[in-house]
Amino acid sequence: MQTWASRGIFSGTLHRLAAIRGRGYVVHAPDRTIYALSTPPGRGGVGVVRISGPDSLDVWRTMVKSPATLPDPWKMHRCDILHPTQRHVLDNGLAVFFKGPRSFTTEDVLELHVHSGRAIISSVLGALGEIKGCRPAEPGEFTRRAFLGGRLDLTQVEGLKDLINADTESQRNLALLSAEGSTRARYEHLRKEIIKCLAYAEALIDFGEGDHIEDGLFSAVRGRVEDLCETIRGHLADSRRGEIVRSGIRLTIFGPPNAGKSSLLNFFAQRDAAIVTPVPGTTRDILELSMDIGGLPVVISDTAGVRPTEDIVEKIGIERAKKAVQEADISLCVLSLPDANSIPPAIRELVTPETVFLYNKQDLISSPPADTLPGKGWKVSLTDGSGTSDFLAGFASVLQEKFDLNTREAPLITHARHRTHLRSALESLEAFLENEEEEDVVLGAEELRYAAKAIGRVTGIIDVEELLDTIFSDFCIGK
Repeated sequence: MQTWASRGIFSGTLHRLAAIRGRGYVVHAPDRTIYALSTPPGRGGVGVVRISGPDSLDVWRTMVKSPATLPDPWKMHRCDILHPTQRHVLDNGLAVFFKGPRSFTTEDVLELHVHSGRAIISSVLGALGEIKGCRPAEPGEFTRRAFLGGRLDLTQVEGLKDLINADTESQRNLALLSAEGSTRARYEHLRKEIIKCLAYAEALIDFGEGDHIEDGLFSAVRGRVEDLCETIRGHLADSRRGEIVRSGIRLTIFGPPNAGKSSLLNFFAQRDAAIVTPVPGTTRDILELSMDIGGLPVVISDTAGVRPTEDIVEKIGIERAKKAVQEADISLCVLSLPDANSIPPAIRELVTPETVFLYNKQDLISSPPADTLPGKGWKVSLTDGSGTSDFLAGFASVLQEKFDLNTREAPLITHARHRTHLRSALESLEAFLENEEEEDVVLGAEELRYAAKAIGRVTGIIDVEELLDTIFSDFCIGK
């Protein structure tokens, strides 16, 4: 009989990875303690210098002068910060020691809270550099150690970075879900469901349907895999909401010359970001502006007016405008209200069902136009400001309906690599379903194994020992 080990389920590499991840082991860069300024550089009330590694307690003994000879972990101590060799006071402040593994990095961590002046920070960092075994941290090295120590998975690492970089409320909410572990839990649920199917398939390989394994198990596994395929397809068909919100919604403003596109960009920016003149073709290239609209991050592109022209430079600008419209997440067509019922053919070919309209120059018409204008839109005058408040509120509602995270379940995919691994998992699951006969279960089990590994790569956890856990919890072999 084939055993679990004889089929190559365990490998030295995966055993080592399992030991590193999720088993409480602490991983160090070769016996080195790292340090860095953890707050923004420059003048401020408080600057935090973080030290992590096996020599953190020695740094306390060398540089911290406090009534406490040894620190009470996780408690702030009022102290003087001393130079390790010259013994003069660099600053007075606070120090807190985090005993590993109950720290961010899972190592011993010391934080020195000092006044955030350039000279003070420089002197403290310079003093740390004179302590044997200490070195400056590489970018992201504290978080890397937290990952290697099992404190964070890859989605939490990405969430932490996105949280720090968040500019809008929607970006903060999305990043917080990942940083707190919600995204990891959803991926782990998918992975464990695949592992359960794999465990059943492995049982069929070892025993087959009969006295030890209930009849119809192969069909039941196929049903579970079909459900998993449907779930993953749903995540993949999310219109890239998570990635778009994280990086910014790309909005392209387009329309004929002198309709008010650059004036609209200046309205959004509340400054003269674009040159506005009565001369058609003033805007030749794409101008970009990033801003917050309704709590959503939006990257706005103002483009050249689209029209037939023989000007070589203007032609290049118009081609770039067309490309920007095609690549946009949402497009806004600006038209002159007096001419809005006759859209030029060059503009009409860029309009899609998702295009929204802004009808400018309302101040130039004496009576309200009939409601026969194409598409969803608003009538405004960017000259006197009439209608702009209603436009801004209405346009924010359109963006929130299309992209907001509060109106429906938060997207699972927030980075391109998530999508790549989910697609890989789906391909393997679909390959399993192509094996319709129970005799093909050996090949099918390999596809399930590939699918589980693909999901595991999203979080950085690949642990085949869970197969055994599932077998013993779900089966009573020989009962």
